[in-house]
Amino acid sequence: MSSPEKRAREKKKQQKKREKAMRRRERREMGPSEPEIVSAEEVAGDLRSIEAVMADLQGGGGTSRAAAPIPAKLFVGSLSWDTTTEGLRKAFEAFGEVSDAVVIEDRDTGRSRGFGFVTMADRKDASKAIDAMDGSELDGRTIVVNVATERR
Repeated sequence: MSSPEKRAREKKKQQKKREKAMRRRERREMGPSEPEIVSAEEVAGDLRSIEAVMADLQGGGGTSRAAAPIPAKLFVGSLSWDTTTEGLRKAFEAFGEVSDAVVIEDRDTGRSRGFGFVTMADRKDASKAIDAMDGSELDGRTIVVNVATERR
């Protein structure tokens, strides 16, 4: 009726069940582990006082913790064929630090494709540049300036 393989499987299953029950009994006998007792000084460590933190927040601290500027990438469209990367950079440097500027060129002809990208070092400068440059004239053409978005 039952094959030797089936009996071996059943025997192995019963053995695993017994081992599991034994591990449970051992854990119950050990009881819960005791929590480690530490002092308040060990927990607090080298925390600064609330007065020191508040002084830093109000600008009275010795060290300046100004947030790093967040860069912003701008799309510049409707560029003249004559606009160069350097010309694009110079036009936007009037509004703040320019990290990167590039006029996109056709890979076969090397001629401008009529658009480019400018990365401003600070997004506050980028918003000023968009307000001033969108709809303005550069190299004889009215340009479009927006915040660059990812390709879809």
